[in-house]
Amino acid sequence: MIEIILFTITSFAVGLSVALVPGPMLTVTISDSLNKGFMAGPLIVFGHYIAEIVLILLIVAGLEWLGSSTAVFFIGTLGGIIMIFMGFRITRSPYIFDELEENNGSKKGYGSVLSGFFTSVSNPFFFIWWITVGWAFIIKGLELAGIVGVLGFLLGHWASELSWFSGVSFFTSRKSKIITEKHYKFIMNISGIFLMLLGLYFFLSAQKFNLI
Repeated sequence: MIEIILFTITSFAVGLSVALVPGPMLTVTISDSLNKGFMAGPLIVFGHYIAEIVLILLIVAGLEWLGSSTAVFFIGTLGGIIMIFMGFRITRSPYIFDELEENNGSKKGYGSVLSGFFTSVSNPFFFIWWITVGWAFIIKGLELAGIVGVLGFLLGHWASELSWFSGVSFFTSRKSKIITEKHYKFIMNISGIFLMLLGLYFFLSAQKFNLI
């Protein structure tokens, strides 16, 4: 029992260290939280969970080719294009104070869920991490306590993501009460530009795997 608890805590620490690294999900969490309020963060994480569950099932089904050079090329290329598009959309995002105050939290939640899903599957490092580090933790969990060990890993990993992005979402949404339109546009422009640059980096990095 002690080993499972320690394994879960370790999974939480490793997951948190990954979540703390700035990336597409952080950028989208900040932009969505300013527009939709605190619940944007948990909804984005929920979309991320869906992507993780799907990937785990694919790996279990034997699709190891997801870690191949060909897969990395296509995932990185397509993911980079998607991130560039999302970043552009963020920089063009309008902000109307009256509408935000009246409708905060009333916008469709599925938009944030989809954002969480697509920022995950469009990130080649998401696949690389799960096929290497994530899968190693799953194997270790199976060796430790079977399915209980795997659940311990997932519990720790998912708790780290939920706590971090929910915290970011909460504090970002609180600032939206006092932020000026000028400050808002600056934050959105920086977030959008960062996402576009990250997308460009993923796109260019993937080209070295082009075997054509």
